[in-house]
Amino acid sequence: MADRKPIESWLTDMDGVLIHEGVPIPGADAFLKKLRDSGKPFLVLTNNSIYTPRDLHARLQRMGLDVPVDNIWTSALATAKFLDDQRPNGTAYVIGEAGLTTALHDIGYVLTDHEPDYVVLGETRTYSFEAMTKAVRLINDGARFICTNPDETGPSTEGPLPATGAVAALITKATGKQPYFAGKPNPLMMRTGLNAIGAHSESSAMIGDRMDTDVLAGIEAGMQTYLVLTGLTRPEQVENFPYRPSKVVDSIADLVERI
Repeated sequence: MADRKPIESWLTDMDGVLIHEGVPIPGADAFLKKLRDSGKPFLVLTNNSIYTPRDLHARLQRMGLDVPVDNIWTSALATAKFLDDQRPNGTAYVIGEAGLTTALHDIGYVLTDHEPDYVVLGETRTYSFEAMTKAVRLINDGARFICTNPDETGPSTEGPLPATGAVAALITKATGKQPYFAGKPNPLMMRTGLNAIGAHSESSAMIGDRMDTDVLAGIEAGMQTYLVLTGLTRPEQVENFPYRPSKVVDSIADLVERI
């Protein structure tokens, strides 16, 4: 990587990198403080579309991590940006929480179940069979199918939970229509995030705990990539993938001095 430009901006995943099951990972506070003090552009990313950036700012602050609202980028925001570019002032039937509905309202979308342009599926705490049935019928009637992220499971203290990707598979099976996923590993989420902070991929780095989403998205967006071993991907799994991160480190604490 000697021919790469110096890193001038940083993107980092949240769960598994900065926090784990609601607890800050050692070194996360020092890393964020160094970023803020440096003045370098940065974003904290999450594929979870449940919360608004303001919600996440407050949740992180309660854990002792200070991340300004403008430095948080979610799959819901990436989805809204994509839809605003594709079909401004459109309509959508949404399955999701405030993070997604707020993002769509903010771009001027009307949320409706009457002949919507899109069915937009995001994360929610309670997937309703009635809502999924309505989504299937609307897609069969011509609505385009969009999903915030492809994650098939999500973490909880009791164990894995079915997530957006799993519900999307059910709807695809019922309709024969594949969704467009806006979140990681789609590099669209990284590129829209970089644009939001005025950064360029050639001088940016992505930090993540998953090879199949974080690292892949970073590589496809043309960024340097760092895999931390505090989340889902284990050291012995790295060689199972046909691509590699720029560097593997134990945790976010190992990257403080690189800022």
